[in-house]
Amino acid sequence: MRIMVINGPNLNMLGIREKEIYGQETYQDLENLINNYCDSKNIDVMVLQSNFEGDIVTFIQDAYFSEYDGIVINPAAYTHTSIAILDALKATSLPFVEVHISDVSKREDFRQVSYIAPYALKRIIGHGFNGYIEAIQELENVLNESQN
Repeated sequence: MRIMVINGPNLNMLGIREKEIYGQETYQDLENLINNYCDSKNIDVMVLQSNFEGDIVTFIQDAYFSEYDGIVINPAAYTHTSIAILDALKATSLPFVEVHISDVSKREDFRQVSYIAPYALKRIIGHGFNGYIEAIQELENVLNESQN
């Protein structure tokens, strides 16, 4: 099983930015958690981050052309603004799970809109870094069911 984990803008600043919302752990800590989990499950994982919308679109397209089985995506602020990311996800038809470290449903009004949520297998919000593991597990379940 091959899964791509895509992170959007400012997630590289984890451990620095708004610690009361995102906690003390760093982006490297997040990568380590994901890689360790996937290693334990024999999942081939690629973890990527960009502050640029076009890079994220390219990552999604690369997931398709490189024959990944699914995507875990935290588009961060682009969740609420990017039709381009939505279109890329729809174009590839790869199953994906949307994840957010914070509970965006309890934050600013502008964070209440997610362009990708209606097309996601699942939306996991407010579970911290563990939300990524839950998202990977959701993909595992869906992909394993589709093989049976």
